[in-house]
Order: sequence, then C-alpha cells, then structure tokens
Amino acid sequence: MRLGAFTAEAAFLPALAKRWLETGGDSADGLILLPSRRAAQALAGAFLEQNQGKALLLPRIVALGAIDEAGLTLAGALDLPPAIPPMQRQAVLARLILRMNGQDGAPQKLHAAWQLAAELAGLLDEAAYAEVDLAATLPNVVAAELASHWQTTLKFLEIITHLWPGIVAGMGGMDPAARLVALLDAQTAAWGENPPPHRVWMVAAEGNPAIGRLARRVAGLPEGLLLLPGYDFELSEAAWEALDDSHAQGGIARLLAEIGARPAEVTRLPAPASPVPAGRSLVFSRALLPAACLEAWQNTAAFQLAGLSRLEAQEEAQNATAIAMILRDALEVPGRTAALITPDRGLAARVTAALKRFGITADDSAGEPLSQTPPAIFLRLLARAVVSGFAPLPLLALLKHPLAAAGLPPEMCRAHARNLEIHALRGARPGPGFDDIKFRLEQAKLPAVIVFLERLEAMLRPAGLPERSNPAQVLRHLLTVAEALCATPEEPGAARLWPGEAGIALSEIFLQALEVFEDLPDIAGSEAADLLDALLSGAVVRKPRTKDGHPRVAIWGLQEAALQSVDVAVLGGLVEGVWPAPAEPGPWLSRPMRRAAKLPSPEQKIGMAAHGFFSLATCCETVVLAAPARRERAPAVPARWLTRLQAMLHGQGLPAHPAASWSLQLDQPVRLERRERPYPRPPAAARPTRLSISDFATLMADPYAIYARKILRIHEIDPLDEESDQSLFGEIVHKGLEEFYDIPENFAAPDARARLVSALQNAMRERRPRAALDHWWMARLARIADWVLESERARRGAHGAPVDLASEVKAELAVPGGFVLSGRADRIEKRVDGTVSILDYKTGAAPASPEVEAGSAPQLPLEAVMAQAGCFGDEFSGEVAQLAYWKISGRHEAGEVREVKPKKPRVLREMIEDAAHALPQTFAKFADEKTPYLASPHPKRVNKYDVYAGVSRRAEWAGEDDANDGD
Repeated sequence: MRLGAFTAEAAFLPALAKRWLETGGDSADGLILLPSRRAAQALAGAFLEQNQGKALLLPRIVALGAIDEAGLTLAGALDLPPAIPPMQRQAVLARLILRMNGQDGAPQKLHAAWQLAAELAGLLDEAAYAEVDLAATLPNVVAAELASHWQTTLKFLEIITHLWPGIVAGMGGMDPAARLVALLDAQTAAWGENPPPHRVWMVAAEGNPAIGRLARRVAGLPEGLLLLPGYDFELSEAAWEALDDSHAQGGIARLLAEIGARPAEVTRLPAPASPVPAGRSLVFSRALLPAACLEAWQNTAAFQLAGLSRLEAQEEAQNATAIAMILRDALEVPGRTAALITPDRGLAARVTAALKRFGITADDSAGEPLSQTPPAIFLRLLARAVVSGFAPLPLLALLKHPLAAAGLPPEMCRAHARNLEIHALRGARPGPGFDDIKFRLEQAKLPAVIVFLERLEAMLRPAGLPERSNPAQVLRHLLTVAEALCATPEEPGAARLWPGEAGIALSEIFLQALEVFEDLPDIAGSEAADLLDALLSGAVVRKPRTKDGHPRVAIWGLQEAALQSVDVAVLGGLVEGVWPAPAEPGPWLSRPMRRAAKLPSPEQKIGMAAHGFFSLATCCETVVLAAPARRERAPAVPARWLTRLQAMLHGQGLPAHPAASWSLQLDQPVRLERRERPYPRPPAAARPTRLSISDFATLMADPYAIYARKILRIHEIDPLDEESDQSLFGEIVHKGLEEFYDIPENFAAPDARARLVSALQNAMRERRPRAALDHWWMARLARIADWVLESERARRGAHGAPVDLASEVKAELAVPGGFVLSGRADRIEKRVDGTVSILDYKTGAAPASPEVEAGSAPQLPLEAVMAQAGCFGDEFSGEVAQLAYWKISGRHEAGEVREVKPKKPRVLREMIEDAAHALPQTFAKFADEKTPYLASPHPKRVNKYDVYAGVSRRAEWAGEDDANDGD
C-alpha cells in the first residue's frame, strides 16, 4: 500500500506536478483523481509551470465530485439507472410535504415546503454518502424519555424513509449521491478485477466510505499512489490517537482508518524548494493539538513566525480596506501573487469593491449568489411589486432598476419614474393598484406621466394573478411581464434579460422549474415572491475570469482555495460562526440521534475548515490572519485557532500587520477645517417681500429655512410610502369643519352630529387615504364630531351665538415698507358684544400660552393684527378679545381648548400690539442686505421642522447639542 504526502510547507499542486513528471516516462500515460474541478483546473497550470512553459500532454485529470462513466470509461456502470435531476427530486419531496396538509409540523405554503424539501434532499444525500439506511436506523434513535416533538419529527421523516424509496423505484432513477457512490464502487471493483497498467494517483484528505474503498484500491495498485494533502508530519503517535472530528487532521485520520493504514505508513515525498520558512507547520501543528496533548505547549522553544502576521481592524469596512491594501502592496514586487481566502461572501464583496479604488479588478472565483445578480434582482423586484399591489417602494425599486424600460428608452423610463415618485408616490401610501396613483397624477395635471402609467398598467396587467393558480403559470406570468418591461425600442426584452452567465443560469433554472412546477398544487398569488426567493436560494453563478481581471490577485472561497497556494495569502473572516461555521446538527436530528443513526457528526465540518486553515497557513510564504473586532455591529469572537495560537505563544501573539493603520490613514485629511456657520446675505432684490404667517414664524425661529425655501427654492419632498400622514388628517378635519360651519343652520339642526360626521367623511373620501387609514380615521372623526358639538354648545352658552362666523378665511396685510403678510384664519367670529374671537384648529401639538406670549408661536397674534386692521372683512373688524387653539385629535382625549392668556399684569391687547410693532421691524431687518439669514440663531426659538439642517451643514459647524436642536 503506497501512501505519500509532501511537507506542509510545500505548494501541493506544483509538488504533485513535479513528482509526476520525475517519476514516469510518458506524462500523458496515467490518471490523477482530485477532490474538485477547481483543483483539476489548477493542476493543469502547475504542470505547465513545472515544464518551464513548454507544451506537454497531460494525464487524465478527473474530479471525484464530478465523476461519471465517461470520465473513467466504466462499461459496467452504464447499466446504472440515471440520476434523478435535483429540482425534480425537490419538487416531489415538496409535494409529499404539502400532502401532509399541515400535519406533523408540515407547512401549507409551497415556498416553505420547497425549502424543507431542500433540507430533506440534503439529509438523503448525507445518508447515501455515509451508507446509512435511514428506514432501518431512524425508528430506533429516539429514546422514550425525549421530548414528544422528536417523535413528531420522525413521523415527518417517514417521507424519506417510507414514501421516497418507492417513488424513486417508480421513477426508474437513483438519488444523485447514491449513484455517485455506486460509480465509485464500480470503479473500485473494476480496478480490483483488472488493475490498470498505468499510474493512478488519488488525492484525498477525507471522504465517505466509498471514497475510502477507492482510496484503498488505488493505494494497492502496482502503479497507484494515495496522496494526503495538508498532512501534518509533526503530530506524535499519541496525538494521532487523541484526534477528534473537529481537528485539522481528523479527516485524514478517518480516511486512514477506512483503508486500514496507520500514520507511520505515510511516506514523506520530496518536494520543490519552498520559500516558506522551515518550521512553519510546527507552529500550527502545536497550536491545533488535541486537548490531551497540550502539555507540549510548555516547551518554550522559539517558533518560526517569519511571514506570519495578524490583522485586527475595528470594523468590517476598515477590515476590507486593509485587506485590499495588503493585496495591492503585494503587487509592488514583480511576479508576486496574492489572494484573499475566505468563506465570508460579504467580506469578499467588500474587498472586491475596495480593490476597485486602486484600479484592480479581482475575480471572485467562488461566484456570487444567483439571487443577487441583476436579472434575478429585477425578477424578484417585479414579484414583490405585484404581491404588494404596486406599493410605492416596490414599484419604484422596480422602475429604477437598470433593466426597466417599459418599451421606452431607459433614460425616459427613469425620468417618468422620478415624476411618478415626486407627484404620486410620496406621502401617504396610495391604495392597491393604479387607481389612486392615477388620481394623484390627475390632481397634479401631468398628462405625460399618466400616459406612462397607463402603458405600465397595460404591461403589468398579466401579472395580476388570480387568487390561486398553478405555480408554473405564476412563473410564466412573471417572466412574460418581465420581458415586456425590459423591452426598449431597439431591443426586445428577452435580449436584455437573459444574456450573460447570470441570464443563462437563470434561464436554466426556470426551464427546469416550469417543468416540475406543473405537478405541484396551486398557490395563492401572494406567495409568488416568496416562491421565487426559495427557488433561487442557494444557487451560485460563477463567471469566467474577465479579460480585465488582474492576473496576480484572486479572491477564493475555501473550496476554490483547496490545494492551491500564493505568495501572499490573507485568510479573512477568521471569526467564530464564519470560519469555522457553526457546527449545527441540522433541522431534523439532535447530536445524540445522529450518533445513534451513524450519521457524520457536525464537528466533521469544523475539521474540514480547520484542515483548510492549516494547509493554507503553512504553504504560503506570507500569511495574514484577519479577524475584525466587530462584525455586523456586534463584537466578534476570533476563531478558535487564533485563540489557541495566542495562548500557545504565551500571550505574545503574532506581529500586527500595519495595514490596519494604513486603512485609517487612507482617508485621513491633511488638516481639519472647521466650517463656519453660514452667513448668506443675498441682494435685496432676491429677498422675499411677501410672507405668509407660517413663513413669518419660521423667519423668526430659523431665517436660514426661509433663505433655502424662498431664495434658493429648495423644497422638501414628502417621505416615501408614509404609513400615516398627520398633515392629511389635518386637511380632512379643516375641510370638514369648514363645510359644516358654512351652513349656519347646521349646528341648530336636530341631526347636527350626523351632518358634521358626514362633512368630515366627505372630506376624507375626497382625499382617498389608504383603506387601513380610512377605518382608523373614521372612528377618530366620529369622536371629533362629538367633542366639537359639545365645545360649541359650551361656547355659545357662555358668549351667545356669534353674529358672524367664517371658516378658512384668507387675508393680506400691507406692511409699511412695501411688504405683504398673508394668512388664513381657520375660524373667525364676531361676538354679540362686538369683539372678535379667532380660533385655530390643531390636529397635532398646539403651542402653550407662554410660547405665544414669547413670540415663538406668533400665528394667532398676527391674525389678530390682521383682523383689527379689517383684513378679514369689515364684519370681522374690531378688538380681538379671544385667541384660542382647538386641539382636536380624536384619540383617547378627543379634544382640548387652549385659550391664549398672557401672564398678568399684561392683557391680550398688549400682546397683539407688540406683534403689530414687531411686524414691520422684522420685515425691514431682513430686507437689509447686511442682515444674514442665520440657521437657528435663537436657542429659545426652535424650528421643530428644520428640514434644512443638512443643507446648512449644521453638523460641520455646530456642537453636538446645537446640531440636534432642530431635530
């Protein structure tokens, strides 16, 4: 039995290629079995490098994970039934789950059943690789004292233990994993009967029983050799005996046990000279020792730490930037190669983006989730928009996607989408569908956008699914609408939606799904988006290396990095829960149950991750171990291997890599310049001479807001998709009260309450709030009607019925100096005694008397000035004797009267006179070019709705307390 391994410091694939060329005559005569396709592709490059770039015939190189009859020319294996396509198997399992109709914990929705079916398929494959008969073992794994839900789980698993075998036999196929095991066994048997005359080398660091049998056969062939990558020659015999599944050599130990060999039988093979310092493997071998052998840490001999460093950035963004700078720094040396190796897809994306800053394009060979590619995102956005009834956020996200065109030039489509957003989709959410959106556009008088909306509605109409329909029909509807929405005048939608690797991968998935979905039960239209997400879950698209990709920089996942090496390796994401991933037993069986069923332990995945860490850390010349202090806004726990390394080195730790400080200095300004408070002094001709009362109040509290709105003409837009709109409710209340009081006999009518409620409801229907708001506000309006009538009776009982009453009266006051103040009184009335009363309706917060008296809320005093000047009409001229707010919310406390009463010895008349005196002075002050429009200059006068804090860059010139004054 021939077993061999190179030293851990040697680059494995170059060593393998060199050994192959040195030990045989004809390089093309033979077969090499490797764990993955990626390793097989890299081995071809290693052969070329070892042959000094000269052409040569390569041996057959076969990936064990993709083995088939053609790859090994197995004549006897051709009689095996074909493998059941994975999606067809998942569809059958999902149908079985749905057939349980919600019993035993089974879901009733297809997307949940589809995800559970994927988990069941994973358990089937795991059992097939481990050669475990689930039907025989599972009934005996649950002890009577365990919780009853485990019994329920076993009942659910009868889908794969009792139902699935018969279905497979009826389909005339095999599970993919079972067929691969059968192929491996067929090859093992064929070589046993007829050993090949040429060389057969097999590379394996762990494996299932079938791989173990094949490895044993290869090691016993006359020209066979079993190579163990990442083998640790530093481990003692006692350490090998104490290994567990989570150790880096755990997989090799299990493989050796499968083939009946001992570590002492592994031959150390010669390898090319390595730039890695001798003794590197000892560092990590000692650090990863099993617990029973940790007394070796007491050996204080110096370790070889040259080329090793630790990168510990504080945050993920800083970590990604630092890694990108390490990769960039490696390129300063001609011919030097560098790679980030990480299972963290988020980190890979961040580093890819950070490298763009340096003009480096790094291909991520691990690929990207198919669901995150542009065409998939477009389809998912379309599904979300349809399911939501074309709510503002999903609809705008769809229309602003680069693929959206709606039969128009893309730039025109986005221009219409922006107009649609500003004039119809901001503010309170419109009702489902397009009717409310069209109503708002008609109110805004935008015929061109209405035409666009009608075009859009016609295209999206096929996506309006019935209440229940076949999932294949749902998918066809979505694809039809997606292609129509992608079309431009120059290109059909299909040509824009399906090109490229992502489009091809998507089309292949949908072709399979359309076939298997036909046999699945009908689903609700609201489930379409979730079903699409479930369908795309787990799919990965791997793009070929782009022509502009840098030849010396790579980003690899753990699988892609296996057996490979570079000059500078950054092992990123060394955080518990990332690398290594959590050792979860899965959703079906607990750890004791898996052990009883003889399924692989979850810790074996930890061991595989540890083996990848050990191999990469020992075979690359320069290794940076990267783990951020915080991840996803929470403290991160360093990987257990880093913790062990720190402990073994007696707290000394590895040298810190300077890239953490590089990343901090990258965006550090040369000097900090504190911004001054803005002092805008526009020319007199640009300064407003007409202000409303609300504008005048804003001018007194925050002059900069008037400068931005009136002079710069910067206007705030409503938030997108507001859940509720208090200003809309205020408009409804004002309009309803106006209609009620416009008819004097309404109050005295026997059905006064019904008339007031009707007026309020009519005002609400005209503004068409969302259905949810309609029902909620209806109750509030009814309470407001009761409170208003009760308060009105109290007022008339105290002061008598008003002689004249008017609502929502507009007026203008000419102010000396050529200025004009405009305003509108919510309610003004002439009393029997000849005095005037002014009321203001507030559906939100109402100012208190001290605020009014101090001038912070000048609305009512200014209305009083206008009334006494006769601006509201002769019938309302006279002394103002009452100023009051009606705070009417319709909530638990339906309303409250807040009358403005100055503190003694002042009277209301003096407060009104002060307002009349300050009015021309304020106008004249801000008409002077020397007066700046300052941002919130008065600490006691706060602009509660300061939407221009960002425009004035307050955070740059104000202290933290000042910066939050207007919030």
